[in-house]
Order: sequence, then C-alpha cells, then structure tokens
Amino acid sequence: MPGKRVQFDEETWQAIDGLATRLGKSFQELADEAFKDLLTKHQQPVGLKAALKESIAAPEKPGRKKP
Repeated sequence: MPGKRVQFDEETWQAIDGLATRLGKSFQELADEAFKDLLTKHQQPVGLKAALKESIAAPEKPGRKKP
C-alpha cells in the first residue's frame, strides 16, 4: 500500500489526535475519511466500482453518436 509522510503543526495535530480519541478511530481511519471526502468534493471517483458507475451515469457528449 503506498504511503506518504505528512507533517502538522502542533495545534492541528492535537485537534486531530483529540478527535480520533473522542471518535474511537485511528489516525489512518480519519485520514481515509478525509481524503475520500476531498475526492468526492472534486467529483473524483473513489475506487473501481465508483469509476464504473460514474462512466455509466455520465451524460453523452453532444455531437457523438452511439454505434
């Protein structure tokens, strides 16, 4: 699984760590949720199933005919 190192200022880290503790989630679970939300916000499919659903639901471009 690919990984990246991220750095937070102390105040941000304390807020994230406190949230993780209150929710009973790990940092990884919070990061997964945050990045999925970010991708959704920018209309980027998350995973193969979502990409396939999006390609099926996408409206056809004008001027193109189906074979």
